[in-house]
Amino acid sequence: MDIDTPEMRNSGRDLLSLALIDSRNCSLHRFGALEQAAGAALTAVPLPGLDPPLWTLGHAGWYQEYWIGRNLERHLGIKADAGRPRLASIEPYADAWYDPAAVPREQRWSQPLPSSLATRSYLVETLESTLELLQHAGESDDDLYFFRLALFHEDLLSEQLACVAQAVGVDVPGLPWPRPAAPRPAIGMPATRWRVGSEAGGFAFDNELPAHEQRLAEFEIDAQPVDWAQYIEFIEDGGYDEPAWWTPEGWSWVQASERRAPRHVEQVRHGVMARRGASLVQLAAHTPVMHLSWHEAQAWCRWAGRRLPSEAEWELAACTAAGRGFRWGEVWEWVADRFQPYPGFVAHPDRDRSRSCFGSHRVLRGGSVATRWRLKHPRLRMWALPERDEAFCGFRSCAA
Repeated sequence: MDIDTPEMRNSGRDLLSLALIDSRNCSLHRFGALEQAAGAALTAVPLPGLDPPLWTLGHAGWYQEYWIGRNLERHLGIKADAGRPRLASIEPYADAWYDPAAVPREQRWSQPLPSSLATRSYLVETLESTLELLQHAGESDDDLYFFRLALFHEDLLSEQLACVAQAVGVDVPGLPWPRPAAPRPAIGMPATRWRVGSEAGGFAFDNELPAHEQRLAEFEIDAQPVDWAQYIEFIEDGGYDEPAWWTPEGWSWVQASERRAPRHVEQVRHGVMARRGASLVQLAAHTPVMHLSWHEAQAWCRWAGRRLPSEAEWELAACTAAGRGFRWGEVWEWVADRFQPYPGFVAHPDRDRSRSCFGSHRVLRGGSVATRWRLKHPRLRMWALPERDEAFCGFRSCAA
């Protein structure tokens, strides 16, 4: 089995070991591109909503050590007691530097951190410890839960490094961009009952559980995300000047940010010119629109006489309509829902990862060009505040 497919949720020790090495190499590769291009400038000006790359890199090692190397109950999986005292870190100040609960995001840009060389050394030691413990672990889902969690968590951190690179105009070698695709007709979905969320077995994030049934009315959903050709019409029709298309919160955001087009767009007349890494490029008309907030996605839908899909509608289409042309995975896709726990939710040991964001954030589905393929599972739920647009995010629309 390939180590970069969604089947890694059910991986055994051998493949998991290779995937952990692969994930660490990807983190170091993306950090190295940032370090080489921007260096000390990366800590000069904080980027709202994003973490310093050096902190992100160190946090990857800390997270792995905290939940595996220092966790005496790692073999218990989701039944482990998160509050039980841990073994000491190999780095005495690791908790003070890298524990998100100890260091709020706004403080991470100003706190002193070890050098990149010292951070890399810490990552080598923590990964060696992880791989040794994995070699002696059992093969049950409980035995492997924290190893799989650490893998997917680092994959998400690696995507954050790509977001920082895009935000500061740095190229990440090997990072692809969305491809143009011929428009396809929307897909009609019949009324049905659908099991939303992940079933037991293998790995799942706690916010995907438990699976539960929802009744869905008949609806129509776009076969692919909204593209630039479609979104330009909204801009040229004065979409950013008309409060009727926006929620009150969205209109306040437009006015406060003085937004006239999506993030990184420099020109819309005579074709969209946008920054991609270090370059200003003309985007193909039929590539997915990207770097949009939830507010912008919602406003376009209202202007077009459509709506954002619900989580359940998106998941149903992703799981069942691929053969009918449903295309996903190049941009994270905003959906209508607020990020909330599923009925019967039980927090896993890393309970603050999602629980602290319930209610205030909106849901993103799918994955992007910067997301490792093994993360791109149709049940995966990500989330962000509705004004956030630094991620590789777009949307598609629905109609009843």
